[in-house]
Amino acid sequence: MDKKNALRAGAVTAGTTLMMLLMTSPALALSRDDGDDPGKGLSLGETLGLYVAAPIVLFLVIAGLVMVGDKSRKHQKES
Repeated sequence: MDKKNALRAGAVTAGTTLMMLLMTSPALALSRDDGDDPGKGLSLGETLGLYVAAPIVLFLVIAGLVMVGDKSRKHQKES
């Protein structure tokens, strides 16, 4: 019975993925729409800064604030 459910789940997942891929094909079109006015592209440095460095820095800032808050709470409990 377990194999039957797994097979059914796999078939549903595969079917859903296939349908989504077929329906999104117009999104990959290269033709421009009326009124489309794209700006200049990002350079490699800008892309890495925006999508790699900025999230890492944001994570470190949030983690640092959490650690500072946690240490101050422990210090108050000891006193």
